Amino acid sequence: METTVYLGKVQSYAQGRWHAGEGEARTVYHAVTGEPVAEVSSAGLDFKGMLDYARTVGGPKLRKMTFHERARMLKAMAQYLMARKDEFYEASWATGATKKDAWIDVEGGIGTFFVYSSKGRRELPDEPFLLDGKPEILSRGGTFIGHHLLVPLEGVAVHINAFNFPCWGMLEKLAPTFLAGMPAIIKSATVTAYVTERMVRAMIESEILPEGALQLICGGVGDLFDHLTGQDVVTFTGSAETGRRLKAHPTILRESVRFNMEADSLNFSMLGPDVTPDMPEFDIFIKEVAGEMTIKTGQRCTAIRRTFVPADRVEAVVEALSKRLGGVTVGNPANEAVRMGPLVSRGQVAEVRERLAELAAAGEVVYGGLNNGFEVVDADPAKGAFFPPTLLYCPRPFEHTAPHDVEAFGPVNTIMPYGDLDEAIALAKRGKGSLVGSLVTADDRVARDVVLGTAAYHGRLLLLNRDCAKENTGHGSPLPHLVHGGPGRAGGGEEMGGIRGLHHYMQRTAIQGSPTTLTVVGGEWMPGAARPEADVHPFRKYFDELTVGETLTTARRTVTEADIVNFAGVSGDYFYAHMDDLAARESEIFEGRVAHGYFVLSAAAGLFVDPRQGPVLANYGLENLRFTKPVRPGDTIQAKLTVKKKTSKEPREGERPSGVVEWHVDVTNQDGELVATYDILTLVARRG
Repeated sequence: METTVYLGKVQSYAQGRWHAGEGEARTVYHAVTGEPVAEVSSAGLDFKGMLDYARTVGGPKLRKMTFHERARMLKAMAQYLMARKDEFYEASWATGATKKDAWIDVEGGIGTFFVYSSKGRRELPDEPFLLDGKPEILSRGGTFIGHHLLVPLEGVAVHINAFNFPCWGMLEKLAPTFLAGMPAIIKSATVTAYVTERMVRAMIESEILPEGALQLICGGVGDLFDHLTGQDVVTFTGSAETGRRLKAHPTILRESVRFNMEADSLNFSMLGPDVTPDMPEFDIFIKEVAGEMTIKTGQRCTAIRRTFVPADRVEAVVEALSKRLGGVTVGNPANEAVRMGPLVSRGQVAEVRERLAELAAAGEVVYGGLNNGFEVVDADPAKGAFFPPTLLYCPRPFEHTAPHDVEAFGPVNTIMPYGDLDEAIALAKRGKGSLVGSLVTADDRVARDVVLGTAAYHGRLLLLNRDCAKENTGHGSPLPHLVHGGPGRAGGGEEMGGIRGLHHYMQRTAIQGSPTTLTVVGGEWMPGAARPEADVHPFRKYFDELTVGETLTTARRTVTEADIVNFAGVSGDYFYAHMDDLAARESEIFEGRVAHGYFVLSAAAGLFVDPRQGPVLANYGLENLRFTKPVRPGDTIQAKLTVKKKTSKEPREGERPSGVVEWHVDVTNQDGELVATYDILTLVARRG
């Protein structure tokens, strides 16, 4: 495979056009050969114009779309990018990425779009806004209530990305941004900007995104920060030092611009005190630590930097890790035998070398290191950015600060001993905030103690044992379903986290008013709102014909002892409160025989269901069930069935168009007292 292809001047995409930077550009070099691969410059861009373009062109178009429309847009883009993935793999070779490294970056990033598309269609309404939580009753009579509403901010999301994941780093931010309804400006890391540009070019060529939704800066950001407003969002991934400097920008402070930082951190992995070398967990631990040191050549913000081991097992761990690292072939990723490529640049080699010297002052190098020499396959180590897997040992981790303060952003890891679990937890917290920590243990009580002892200092904790090892996704792999971020040194921010990730790009607003008004505003029936009686049975109506709030008030039914006995016989539920009147009277709760709650539920369904074939296709489920008052023999029940919410459903090929209707049900007794309340979900056909 060809490893050096000169790509020329990398271009930015601004205000609907591609721009090659003006004047002198920065040259970036091939990580394997050391030869020039591209030139990068953003000189001449109108940064204020880019912000205005996103706000006035891209923003309004995205905000008009519903969550489901945006989700379908993400899916279409993911499918398009997957069809062109080979282009992105080709560009990634110059960064020193192996095929596995590039797979994480390219297909892992595209997978984030797939996940957010799925979650958007399954978990969000077919609306351009989101009701958050449940309504709050603010008055005794229930005529004044409150709720929270989330709407997209009317600014721009500026995403400043690190060099290590030029595709994934961009896509994991764009997925929640676009789903939330905000346009974005991507600022790629200069040293790998040519990879990001390749993918953005494909995204623009697809014509799937609305015009103005996505712009790209390759090079510096100029005066961009000077023109930010309180409606904008800045996210940053990279070094804590750079992040702090950007976060302190006068405009960020003056305008209260949301700033989310995800910084490199000193993540830990811990071998549980219960694990001995003859256990499967020991092998799991060695494999995980070695893998995290060498994947992406250790250039991951989530890589393991500190490894904690029971003091009496240090020798076994060093021996096992050294053996495994010794089997890692370093060299040109174009060679299929290579398992670890170079660092991203010669400059990064110099940076890691300096940090390694600081770490070595607190202990000793027990494997690897530049002084020992190392073999490089199919490449010249003097020209490429190669660095060997390096393992250090710090025998007195409570006396030295370097292992807990200094990060070598490469394949470098420090082993530290601990005496007991309290010491191990204390060491984990000395990182002053990390993105992720992992524990390998076969004792779930150890897992509980470590989680409760370290969670306040970590954004994510991975608990590994033989039961989950085969399917686990790895210490260093953030997932779109879960939070990616961490406190303290890790930046104090959060990314992704499923639907939580959208909240960074939306404004939460409290709304107050009458239940009927808030029903109209939010498109969801609120307790206490008007319930106009349906003109025909709601189960005879198609999805399109139903209106939120319309209600069916059923006939009444008197509950008898025979009902209770028969239901017990059918269900097998002979609980004493239903069958033994004396025992029920002796109970402080029931004070006499009562009907089964599930009988009340079934009887209510018998009252409101229309048995004829019609638009209602299936029962999806039942939620929020509460039995609020006992129903006794002789009580008469009645149900009210109200259309609470409607969500259209995207039909699969050959499937009948339909939507999900959420109905609210209140069951009352002869005195008008509520005895049961719940929501049911049905699949209802659409006309046509």
